[in-house]
Amino acid sequence: MSDCKDQDPRIHAIQSRIRVVPDFPKPGIMFQDITTLLLDPKAFKDIIELFVERYKDKNISVVAGIEARGFIFGPPIALAIGAKFVPLRKPNKLPGKVFKQEYDLEYGSDCLEMHIGAVEAGERALVVDDLIATGGTLRAAMNLLERAGAEVVECACVIEIPDLKGKEQLNGKPLYVLVESQ
Repeated sequence: MSDCKDQDPRIHAIQSRIRVVPDFPKPGIMFQDITTLLLDPKAFKDIIELFVERYKDKNISVVAGIEARGFIFGPPIALAIGAKFVPLRKPNKLPGKVFKQEYDLEYGSDCLEMHIGAVEAGERALVVDDLIATGGTLRAAMNLLERAGAEVVECACVIEIPDLKGKEQLNGKPLYVLVESQ
């Protein structure tokens, strides 16, 4: 984290609201639960404000949120910075033609889909999710946007699990996180 973020009292408040659930969804996983954070309106507002402060002047036209928790943070960020929100969904949730991207998770594999035509070539995109672990989900999201011709400016997450080295999967794209898991 940057020195500026370390000094921001909002960061500590956000971190203190995240509950860690051992052995969920399977043994050995230390699940970072944001539902406790969402119960605190001030902490939730602080997250949105921190992201908006970072992205309001970056000429971003697309905020892509990853299902499901990226849907919580992405829309308010998009509205605040004047960008459209594009949902990146699990398989068979979007009607019509879609781009598909399979990827590996920390504890399995999955697929993301995005409507063809949701993003235009040359648009500047921000990818938003609650957490980066191994980086596979964010990489899949970036691949979908880039296949549509968008320029991914950055990925933004509330939480990073640095020991899993997910940042290394982002092909050099910047990653902005608010808190690192312990």
